[in-house]
Amino acid sequence: MKDTHLLFNTSIGVQKPESIRNKNTSCPFCAREELTDIIAVEDSIILLKNKYPVLENAYQTVLIETDDCSSELSMYSKEHLVKLFTFAIKHWFEMEKSGRFESVLFFKNHGPLSGGTIAHPHMQLVGLKSIDYMENVTASVFEGNEIHEENGVVFSLSTEPKVGFYEFNVKMTDLNQIESFANYIQVAAHYILNDFIFRANSYNIFFYHVDNAIFAKIVPRFVTTPLYIGYSIPQVPTNLEQVRDDVIRRYFVKITNTL
Repeated sequence: MKDTHLLFNTSIGVQKPESIRNKNTSCPFCAREELTDIIAVEDSIILLKNKYPVLENAYQTVLIETDDCSSELSMYSKEHLVKLFTFAIKHWFEMEKSGRFESVLFFKNHGPLSGGTIAHPHMQLVGLKSIDYMENVTASVFEGNEIHEENGVVFSLSTEPKVGFYEFNVKMTDLNQIESFANYIQVAAHYILNDFIFRANSYNIFFYHVDNAIFAKIVPRFVTTPLYIGYSIPQVPTNLEQVRDDVIRRYFVKITNTL
């Protein structure tokens, strides 16, 4: 019988540094000469074993996105953005194909409400030895109002969000589409942090490998609604089309000079 819950080792958890909320905490990812258990490096991108493996029956790694502690995904150059996602997806697929795990999580936390502890831009790859994450995911959570489409990559806003309210989706079906895939993720992150109708300083990105497609779900983070916490009932806002149109207007409508 497969497990349904992960055990969290609290004795390790209390040791984790907190640089998101405590700005006086030194950043462990900036001290590159002190990093250990490095798996792979490409320029300023580093994949290494997680120094604080709080999850039992799992293999935890951290992907440091850049050597610039003050940067953030929405600020990356297009060159670095594509390099980052090419590197990350390559190692995600390698973990999946290793046969060591029931499934492999690939996700990113940003900001104080995201569930993360380190401010330095990073992602995580976590191999789960006895849990298949797809058992808790339905295809409908990736469906939504289309915002834009380019090179076969679709950018949308969920009409049946997994947790509730606003969830941006990006879907690609071929690794040759990675530039458009990465660009849409960056647009969603930038919109959440800079142009969203509600003030937001946090988001998550969750990646899913479903059959021959890769999905990214970009979620602005606020205090989670009690209806979801207590009853697992997602809520859908009435202004989805307004938000979709706002993203289109800000990022995809080319203004032409008629003079």
